[in-house]
Amino acid sequence: MESLPEAVLIRILASIPAVDLVLACRLVCCQWKNLVDGAALWILKCQQEGLTGAESQENAENWQNFYFLSKKKKNLIKNPCGEEDLQHWGEVENGGDGWKIEELPGDFGKEFPSEEVHKYFVTSYEWCRKAQVIDLRAEGYWEELMDTTQPKIVVKDWYAGRSDASCLYELCVKLLSENEDVLAEYKSETITIPQDNDANWTEISHTFSNYGPGVCFVRFEHGGQDTLFWKGWYGVRVTNSSVTVEP
Repeated sequence: MESLPEAVLIRILASIPAVDLVLACRLVCCQWKNLVDGAALWILKCQQEGLTGAESQENAENWQNFYFLSKKKKNLIKNPCGEEDLQHWGEVENGGDGWKIEELPGDFGKEFPSEEVHKYFVTSYEWCRKAQVIDLRAEGYWEELMDTTQPKIVVKDWYAGRSDASCLYELCVKLLSENEDVLAEYKSETITIPQDNDANWTEISHTFSNYGPGVCFVRFEHGGQDTLFWKGWYGVRVTNSSVTVEP
């Protein structure tokens, strides 16, 4: 294929799966290696597969990383809306009557902004907390990518109170090393939702960037309680939690 114009060869290579390009095609010869390591091939693949935002990338490494990060982008939190009860959630603290899963909108509640969300977790009259630890390497984000590119790690959560009760909410997210040392941390203030509130759902978010090398795990923890100490489940409601790695 050495006689083929470079533009034609790029189009041929763009039809090959990305993993094969990196692991096999770039080993064929110097010309193919240069094309796979260059920007034009990955620009074309991004355009062909409808990946947006690629125009903001400036060099070959970023184009390739942008492609892989865009293809892998997904919510790394498992069971974010309680469809599987408390499965996948660990370090569960069941204060009062403990965590409960309820159907939206719930008593004295409001519907969620997205029709795809049908359930939520609700807390009780003492602190309820739960956590997930995400293994980034197990999810396919290799060490070199995390250390050199340091893609954005975007954390989001949704919370609401009942309109007839007051409650508290907290969110704490940590980026951990292989030895579980804390490399970066976000902790919200303790948010107070007053009695006779509008019961609307509120999104809270934080973006980690420039966090340095060594990040292997993301630890996500949230929780709350009601402040009237009523028996049952009158505390804060949470749902649709998410952690995403973005280009």
